[in-house]
Amino acid sequence: QVQLVESGGGLVQAGGSLRLSCAASGIPFSSTGMGWYRQAPGKQRELVAFISVGGFTLFADSVRDRFTIFRDNAQKTVSLRMNSLKPEDTAIYYCNAGGTVRAPAGRYWGQGTQVTVAS
Repeated sequence: QVQLVESGGGLVQAGGSLRLSCAASGIPFSSTGMGWYRQAPGKQRELVAFISVGGFTLFADSVRDRFTIFRDNAQKTVSLRMNSLKPEDTAIYYCNAGGTVRAPAGRYWGQGTQVTVAS
C-alpha cells in the first residue's frame, strides 16, 4: 500500500519561509520520481516542483529561484523549501510519486497540506 504523508504546512507572513516534507512508503523510493503540486481555491492543480531519480529538477516559473526541492533516498522523503513566500502561493500542497521528467504527474498522491501566506 502506497502512502505519501505530507507535513510542514501552516500560516506564514509574506516574505517568510516554510519547509514541506513528504514521507513515502510502499514504493521503491530511490527509483521513483517525486514532485509537489498545489491547488488554490477555484484553480486547477498545478506542478510546483519535480525531482527525478537522478536528481534532475523542474520548477514552475512562478516559484523558480524561490523554491528548492530535494530528496533523501535513505529516509524516503522529499522536501520542498519555500522562500520569499507570496500570498499567491496560498494553496493546498500535494506530494506526488511516480512521475518522470516528461510526465511529472505520477499516479500516487498524498492527502495534502495547507499553506497560507498572509499579506
